[in-house]
Amino acid sequence: MFTKVNKDKPFFAKKQSSLSNTKQVGDLAEKVALDFLINKGLGLLHRQFRCAMGECDLIMKEGKVIVFVEVRYKQNTSFCTPEETIHRNKQRKLIRTAEFFLQRYPDSDCRMDVISISGKQPNFNIAWIPDAFGVE
Repeated sequence: MFTKVNKDKPFFAKKQSSLSNTKQVGDLAEKVALDFLINKGLGLLHRQFRCAMGECDLIMKEGKVIVFVEVRYKQNTSFCTPEETIHRNKQRKLIRTAEFFLQRYPDSDCRMDVISISGKQPNFNIAWIPDAFGVE
């Protein structure tokens, strides 16, 4: 009735490797988004910014505007698009993180963009959604 536990291989080993793979995929998506935005003329201020309020994938600068970028990737978009996975709670966390970051740049204009990436490498579909959401 019970399966014998293999003490040499933790039962959570598969989950850890899938988490590692998820991180690798996320890092690749951020790199693709960063290259895309740099090619569009934006400059990088910070990558993977973290604070007590949350985290932001990319913080870019376009002219005098600070651009907070959430990067989303989905290989299969038959159920929903990557940008549709950014729910209200995530938006609130991103806004709070941006407000924290902006304490360093109090007179700066800003916006919240989304880079939506789908498909498989090397044929990614990339959509840039400027000013995707903001403070209400």
